Amino acid sequence: MSTIQVDIISVAGQVFSGPAEMVFCPAEQGEVGIAPRHAPLITRLRAGEVRVQSGGEEQQFFVNGGLLEVQPHAVTVLTDLAVRAKDLDEAAALEAKQRAEQLLSERKGDVDIAMAQAELVEASARLQMLQRIRRRGGS
Repeated sequence: MSTIQVDIISVAGQVFSGPAEMVFCPAEQGEVGIAPRHAPLITRLRAGEVRVQSGGEEQQFFVNGGLLEVQPHAVTVLTDLAVRAKDLDEAAALEAKQRAEQLLSERKGDVDIAMAQAELVEASARLQMLQRIRRRGGS
């Protein structure tokens, strides 16, 4: 089976690099599935789950948004934050969600509201990913 090179790079450095048979990414307009020899594409990512399938196994990563570049033989995910699914902390995500909801209820200014909304979206995406993983019986 043919593969495509996948690189997931965060501000902290490279989180993953390797071949894959299929990659799924949370594009702003919906999930994108990428197979080898995919047409070139550049799109923005929303907070969510990146899944990399290779050798019958699937690796999962949380990204908080970013950019996706697809070439026929390479996929590059550039993001501020990328975390392996096994390293996600559900309690911290729940706490961040509650903190953002509280900030939104206080409404102290446009900048605070925008930051709280962004934090709420990210925390909610983390929790949704953890719930999907639990339903699938994954890590």
